[in-house]
Amino acid sequence: MEAVVDNVPAKAGDAAPKKPLLGLAFLENLSQMTMLRQVGLLVGLAASVAIGFAVVLWSQQADYRPLYTSLSGMDAKQIVSTLTTAGIDYKVDPNSGALLVKADDFGRAQLKMAEAGVAPTDGNIGFEILDQEQGLGTSQFMEATRYRRGLEGELARTISAVNNVKGARVHLAMPKSSVFVRDDRKPSASVLVELYPGRTLEPSQVMAIINLVATSVPELDKSQVTIVDQKGELLSDQQSLSEMSMAGKQFDYTRRMEGMFTQRVQNILSPVLGNGRYKAEVSADVDFNAVESTSEMFNPDQAALRSEQTVSEQRSSGQSAGGIPGALSNQPPGAATAPQQAGQAAPAPEGPIAAGRPLLDSNGQQIMDPATGQPMLAPYPADKREQATKNYEIDRSISYTKQQQGRLRRLSVAVVLDDQMKLDANGQVSHQPWTNEDIARFTRLVQDAVGFDASRGDSVSVINAPFAPLANEVIELPWYQTEWFQMVVSGLKQLFPVLLILILVLFVLRPMINNISGGGKSKELAVAGGVGGIGALGAAGLDGELSDDRVSLGGPQSILLPSPSEGYDAQLNAIKSLVAEDPGRVAQVVKDWINDDE
Repeated sequence: MEAVVDNVPAKAGDAAPKKPLLGLAFLENLSQMTMLRQVGLLVGLAASVAIGFAVVLWSQQADYRPLYTSLSGMDAKQIVSTLTTAGIDYKVDPNSGALLVKADDFGRAQLKMAEAGVAPTDGNIGFEILDQEQGLGTSQFMEATRYRRGLEGELARTISAVNNVKGARVHLAMPKSSVFVRDDRKPSASVLVELYPGRTLEPSQVMAIINLVATSVPELDKSQVTIVDQKGELLSDQQSLSEMSMAGKQFDYTRRMEGMFTQRVQNILSPVLGNGRYKAEVSADVDFNAVESTSEMFNPDQAALRSEQTVSEQRSSGQSAGGIPGALSNQPPGAATAPQQAGQAAPAPEGPIAAGRPLLDSNGQQIMDPATGQPMLAPYPADKREQATKNYEIDRSISYTKQQQGRLRRLSVAVVLDDQMKLDANGQVSHQPWTNEDIARFTRLVQDAVGFDASRGDSVSVINAPFAPLANEVIELPWYQTEWFQMVVSGLKQLFPVLLILILVLFVLRPMINNISGGGKSKELAVAGGVGGIGALGAAGLDGELSDDRVSLGGPQSILLPSPSEGYDAQLNAIKSLVAEDPGRVAQVVKDWINDDE
């Protein structure tokens, strides 16, 4: 059934306007909505207001900075009292235990802490314990105990200054000295070190701590010092420490030697090839064995007179031999015989002439000594002995050899050369491999640079291979860690509350209010349609097409216009007739439209 077009304006009495609830149009429109829609609008409005207040409070919250990262070893009562007296707000981070103060009060808090004499301490009592007053009846045992506590505290402070050591505790066992040697006991020490998370002590550091403690306590031997970390691991195993320390020193010595040879190769190739056009590596085989040898060699073909001893003895007596004492030696001499004829020379006596008697020749005349002119006497009896001892030694040589540790046993050098770069006639860069003559020349340079020794088994390898192109990788920080992003974040923190409020107002609150306010227009449209054409169309079987709708001009009194299917001319004529009949009414309708759009 087609709708009847009525161009006659509706009368004022056809639809009486209803007054809004409490004089507010949006309350009236809100009351006309369903319960679910009303609850949704109220929840959205409350959430928007809560978010706005939360952002404002967050933006106004002051920044806190850590005044102390930890309160361990500090007088927390004094710190709290100082901050409270100065009127400085503070809080403690529940996760890290750090004491936080406002960024604006950070400098003033530091000054107040310094003024109050608050400083972090390690909790160890050093020799300042001796400055405390002692009672008149203090025993010798208490004095020794106080000294031991002070020494333990001083050693703990010194050990805590070592890298990677967070804290330390020292326990000294110092037995009382005894006058009896069999009761004499040596002192001992135990050290507990607390290391920073993820860090360890080098063997050289452990040995340094052992020597430090041993030389600080009289008569304390290094073997009596025990070091344990907070995990309960024994660090002071002397044998393992010495072995690891020696191994570490040998490794460092080898690396330094290899670095020295590598630097020599670089110094000789860098001016020729340029930086980045070659790669050189040196491997050194170092002998750390300590060898001592003694050798003794003999040469039997070469004999040498080592020593000679000659003894010569001669003994003479001024008296004739008396013989064996007794009767035979005491016999008187025999009777003398006179010559038978006078003037006849006596014949020379036969037999030996007694010692000390003049010597006679064959004629019986005395023999004169031509040198002295005295008659020569018969010699006395004498003993003569000669002895000679000669010692000969075979040729022998003894040699003592001690090889020094760190002797270079073998050297291996590897060098890789990149292709040479040449410019052609067009100015293009081309890569060409090195010739065999060039490689041989570089090999000789490297050999001379490292002191090549073929008898030692050294090897030098120089090859030519094109290098892979290197991408110019630039290490960049993530965008959220860059300086400009941090500046933007700090600026947005100040502007974010304003922006969020504007977003809530423009995109949340305003659509809600417009939606609530738009319910009046829908209602007026529905009323007008019910009076004029929309309600009639619905009762007549409206099938939903726009061509069969009636257009209503809302106002104090609804004005029905022709349907769009009537054509533009019909609508224009109807509006002209309305304007001619009641121009004030039409002006009021247009004014209501403008107010609703705002």
